[in-house]
Amino acid sequence: MKIDFNNMLQTSIGEHGIREQDIQKMAQKLPQVHKNMCAKKDAMAWRSLPYNQAEIVADIKKEADRINANFDNFVVLGIGGSALGSKALFTGTKHLKYNEISREKRGGARFYVVDNVDPDGINALFDVIDVKKTCFHVITKSGNTVETMSQFMIVLSKLEEVLGEDFKDNIVLTTDKEKGILKKISNQYGFKTFTVPDGVGGRFSVLCPVGLLSAAVLNIDIDALFAGAKEMDEACTREDLWENPAYMYALLYCTAMDMGVNISVMMPYADGLLNMAEWYAQLWAESLGKRYGNDGSVVNKGQTPVRALGVTDQHSQIQLYTEGPFDKVISFIDVEKFNTELKIPDAPIDMMDAAYLQGQTINKLIASEMRATEYAVTQAGKMNMRITLPEMNAREIGALFFFLEMATAAAGEFLEIDAFDQPGVEAGKIATFALMGREGYEEKAAELNAVQGKDGKFVYQV
Repeated sequence: MKIDFNNMLQTSIGEHGIREQDIQKMAQKLPQVHKNMCAKKDAMAWRSLPYNQAEIVADIKKEADRINANFDNFVVLGIGGSALGSKALFTGTKHLKYNEISREKRGGARFYVVDNVDPDGINALFDVIDVKKTCFHVITKSGNTVETMSQFMIVLSKLEEVLGEDFKDNIVLTTDKEKGILKKISNQYGFKTFTVPDGVGGRFSVLCPVGLLSAAVLNIDIDALFAGAKEMDEACTREDLWENPAYMYALLYCTAMDMGVNISVMMPYADGLLNMAEWYAQLWAESLGKRYGNDGSVVNKGQTPVRALGVTDQHSQIQLYTEGPFDKVISFIDVEKFNTELKIPDAPIDMMDAAYLQGQTINKLIASEMRATEYAVTQAGKMNMRITLPEMNAREIGALFFFLEMATAAAGEFLEIDAFDQPGVEAGKIATFALMGREGYEEKAAELNAVQGKDGKFVYQV
C-alpha cells in the first residue's frame, strides 16, 4: 500500500496548502502523542488483535464450517461498528454479486447484514430468505443496543414459528465476556457465543470475532488480513514522523482542521471499497467529534466525513469539490490491479466520437478518471491525497483497516481529545430508551415530553 500526501502541501496546491512551518509546529506535539499511543494499552487493545487470537480464530473457523455446511444464509444483526466492518470486508474482497452467483462459486452461505430498524428493510430480508435455513449472528457488546435487540426479538419470533423451540443452532452471539443482557441470554439458552475483547470499541472491532466470523463464513483469508495489519502496525508504531504514515496522516489532517478544513472526503475508485468509506465515516466522526478536550474545556473538535465513489460522484460532488469552498480534504483510493480486466470491444455500429475507446480497457478508463479528477482538484488548489492498493485482497484490506484505525487514534492525541468514547451517541441512546418506555428512564421521558413545541410558522404540511 502506498500513501501519498503531496497534494495537501502548499508546494503542490498553493496558498491553501499546508506549509513546512505548519508541519513543524504540529510536530512539536509528536513526542507526547507517541508516548500516549504507547501507553494506552487498555483503550487500544485492538492493536493486539492481529497477534493474540490464534485459539479464537481456530474456533471461529470451526463455527464457520458448521454454518456453511448447514445453512443457506448467514445474516449479521448489528449496527455501527458491529455491522460496517463486516460490510467493508464483504465487498472489499468478494464478488460484487456474491449472493446472486451459484453456491458452488460462492463456496458457502449467502451473506446479508441488517444494520437498521427500517421495517420495510427488515421485512424485505424475510421475503428472500428461509429462516429455517439461516444462521443469524447477533452482535452487541453492551447487550443493550436497542436496534440490535429489537432485530433479535423479531428473528427469534420468526424462528419459533417454523422450528418451535429447536432454534439454538440458528443463533450465534457476540457480546461482552461478562456483562449485558446478551451474555445472560447466552448463559441461559446455550447459544454459541464469541466475546468482544476488553478495550476493543465497536468501531475498532472488525479484526475480532465481530468481523472475523463474517470473514470466515465468506472464506476470506484471516491469516492474510492479520498479515496486512501486522505489516501496517510495524510502520505505524515508529516514532519518526517521516517513517510513520499514520502519524503523518493524523498530523496533516489536524493541521488542516486548524485551517478551517472541516470536511474529510473519502473517494475510492472501486465499487467494492464504498463500504470501506462508510466504515471510515463512523470511525472518523465518532472518534474525533468531541465537545470536550482532555482537560475538560469546551473544544468542539472534529471533521465531518463524507463518502464519495469514483467515478460515480464525479458527476455529482466533484463540481463542489473543485469550485466550492476550501473546506475539504479528499482522500482518493486507487486500485492498481482489479480482479478483472475488461476490454472495450469494437462496436457493431458507428460510434463516431467515441470510437477512440475501442480496443482500450475499462481498467485504463477508471485509472485515467481518477488521475484526471485528482489533477482537477489539485489545480483548483484543494487539499487531496492518494492511497494506492496494489490489488483488493485480504492482506491489503487488513492493512487499510489498521492504517485508518491508527491514524484516527493518533489524530485524537494531536487534538487532545478522547478518541475512544462517544458521549453524544450515548445521549441519543438514553433518549430512545425513554421514548420506548424502558423502566428506569421515566425522568428522561418526562423531560422529553415537556420540551416546548415547534413554532408552527415554520412547519408546512402539503
